[in-house]
Amino acid sequence: MITFDHVTKIYEGKQQQVTALDDVNLHIDKGEIYGVIGFSGAGKSSLIRCVNLLERPTSGKVVVDGKNLLHLSSKKLREAKRKIGMIFQHFNLLNSKNVYTNVAMPLLLANVPKEEVKKRVTELLAFVGLADKAKTYPDQLSGGQKQRVGIARALATKPKILLCDEATSALDPETTQSILKLLKKVNEEYHVTILMITHEMGVIREICDKVAVLDKGRVIETGSVFDVFSQPKTAITRNFVRSVMHDNIPESIFQLIRQQGDGSQLYRISFVGKSAGEPLLSQIAKQYTVDVNVLFGSITELQGIPFGNLIVQFSGEEKEINRVIMHIHQHKVAIKEVLVDVS
Repeated sequence: MITFDHVTKIYEGKQQQVTALDDVNLHIDKGEIYGVIGFSGAGKSSLIRCVNLLERPTSGKVVVDGKNLLHLSSKKLREAKRKIGMIFQHFNLLNSKNVYTNVAMPLLLANVPKEEVKKRVTELLAFVGLADKAKTYPDQLSGGQKQRVGIARALATKPKILLCDEATSALDPETTQSILKLLKKVNEEYHVTILMITHEMGVIREICDKVAVLDKGRVIETGSVFDVFSQPKTAITRNFVRSVMHDNIPESIFQLIRQQGDGSQLYRISFVGKSAGEPLLSQIAKQYTVDVNVLFGSITELQGIPFGNLIVQFSGEEKEINRVIMHIHQHKVAIKEVLVDVS
């Protein structure tokens, strides 16, 4: 549905060039909710704005629904853009217009007949849960309600693609959850492909099918949300995942373990699917002469699959600890030593 083919975007400054996107290659399939995450300045906004050519790439191709947008005539490009909706972090509503007119604006600009406009706007306001707010002005709405108006407006022209530019960053956690549920509903009921950029890994976990990690204008990791969360390959991705899993061990704990001086070590154990419900540590404690100390534990669900994450301390003879690790591997459970010197 959307393909970035060797896309580079360079901004020309008076004294220097800034490379916002550096040879980006990505493909988003039809019907997906695809997330792009990165820190501030990673190039996320430049990437999403290249999809509707609010920013024109310096080089490369942007192919949307089989068409290279950079090769379209002005007329064809306008037609293509009508099939691309966009919602913004700060809503971008017209404060002088009521909710009805804000949602209707794309249709009015396209000279759609008034009866058709009324029918479409009424349908969308009901869809986003604002049927009773048609005559209300943006200043009278909460942040969540404003974003619902923004979503309704973006859907007015019946787009095939919805671009979400930090759509929940200005919202509180509870409102964020309601907006994410609404976007999921948009995807499922209107069959709209969604590309969303964010710096919040929790948003990626909640709604996305796939994710790309962007750093300094380059894509450093891609994959399904499950694969990226369960087996992050880069340090930046691991940091994003830990911001959601909250499995960082305080330095004071490491100091206590160092003071023990008994040769114990820390391990990260990941449970996937059925193994998340198995009493593996209980079995280990019964079968091996090893003390097991659980320092952290959590279980969550990634794309409908249970995923458990533990950080444990094993104390005992090295030979016995090695037997424990082999036992864990035999149960097809991932275990990885936490690389901290605790001896």
